[in-house]
Amino acid sequence: MNLLIIEDEHAAAQRLRKLIQTTAPEARIVHEIDSVERAVRYFREKPSIDLVIMDIQLADGECFDIFEETVVEYPVIFTTAYDEYAIRAFKVNSIDYLLKPVKEMELAAAFEKWKRFKGGLPLPDYGRLATAVAGREKLYKKRFLLRMGHNIISLLTEDIAYFYSEAKSTFLVTLKGKTYTVDESLDRLEDLIDPGLFFRINRKYLINFYAIDQMQAYSKARVLLKLNPPLRSGDVVVSTERSPHFKKWLDDTR
Repeated sequence: MNLLIIEDEHAAAQRLRKLIQTTAPEARIVHEIDSVERAVRYFREKPSIDLVIMDIQLADGECFDIFEETVVEYPVIFTTAYDEYAIRAFKVNSIDYLLKPVKEMELAAAFEKWKRFKGGLPLPDYGRLATAVAGREKLYKKRFLLRMGHNIISLLTEDIAYFYSEAKSTFLVTLKGKTYTVDESLDRLEDLIDPGLFFRINRKYLINFYAIDQMQAYSKARVLLKLNPPLRSGDVVVSTERSPHFKKWLDDTR
């Protein structure tokens, strides 16, 4: 099984490689790509691959842009966390999808589905799927229901300064400086809240644009942030692999 991975986050790609080695040791990863532009060029070369594992959100756009610019003649497993409408579209088109972070059992099941494609089932209509996904408006979480002892609090998402993980737990800090525990992981929160307002700057922090007090250039093209309210640990640094995306996020022209 010759695999192509299309993923723009280094940590996610690394995790996927390890899962593939465990789940399908006979598989060979022939190439890794991190953008729509590079994927289009690669597919036009008609590579010898059996299966594509493709993230939907890439550095330079959505992966569905690839299908608009070139023909993809290979089965595709998408990694994503789309809403129910989009998931129905995946199923209608006989495409598998994996919710991030990808789990070993789900990846194994997806490989079994690929074997059925290999047995002669027709490829899905990627164009139809792209149209279905493009036509939906994704809804993001507007409020969080929190518990403080016997008290229940409903907090507007826009009033949250940042989320952070510590000791296998996830916390949120409001713009007023109050801290609460939340059930969701940072990976899950990334999919629940508006990416135009929040950005995952590294493995530990997911921050609100309006919580950024100061920014300074740092080593290796990274960015040093001062947040308001301030962190107990002081300043925080945007990771090397996320810094280019962070700067693009700051300069959003949508």
